Amino acid sequence: MMRITSDVETLKIRGSATHSAIKPIQILIVDDHEIIRRGLSALLKTNTDFELIGEAANGLQALEQCARLQPDIILMDIRMPHMDGLQATQRIRADYPNIRVIILTGSDDPRVVTSAMQAGAIGYLEKDISSEHLATAIRAAYQGNRTLSPAATQALVSAATEPPEPIYDLTEREADVLALMVKGLTNPEIARQLSVSRSTVKYHISAILAKLGVVNRSEAVAFALKNRLL
Repeated sequence: MMRITSDVETLKIRGSATHSAIKPIQILIVDDHEIIRRGLSALLKTNTDFELIGEAANGLQALEQCARLQPDIILMDIRMPHMDGLQATQRIRADYPNIRVIILTGSDDPRVVTSAMQAGAIGYLEKDISSEHLATAIRAAYQGNRTLSPAATQALVSAATEPPEPIYDLTEREADVLALMVKGLTNPEIARQLSVSRSTVKYHISAILAKLGVVNRSEAVAFALKNRLL
């Protein structure tokens, strides 16, 4: 009987040692709003497999913390002073490829989502995400699995299916001429402004009209303004 009891106690001790040896997921929070950092900190502390090891208020501080702390996961905001989250993510992924970054933001702009993925983020979530979903995303990122919010997923799908923006391939001089056309300058005025002949200005304008697919100066100016070419 004593032998059985001894064996059971040994198993308990071994099991306890094994459990205590499991390393928690070490997390760094990067957000310029203290109230957000406090909220995330409180959330993380409810999960025994998470450990908050540091906080940063901008991208520059995040880089410093990465060098010192080497976290497993970073919860990264985007809009921050000194260095934003996208720049910081790109730098961190280049310098510390084992650190995984989850973007946690309020923006679902397709361009921002795409930029975040290109910067190397493994996840893109909105700040109103539930605590359960955030915890799941952190564990997934730790295992190397990507997690995106529904809005971010839709943004990437839309970006992938939209036709590419046309390339008008204006030369630097043609862009200069077009900018002066938008300002309302006449051909002689453009020639004087750029120190070229009137015939050269006419040549550039003809090239501009052809590249933009318009037939006259007025259409070229309207097209440039509408499409924000300048």
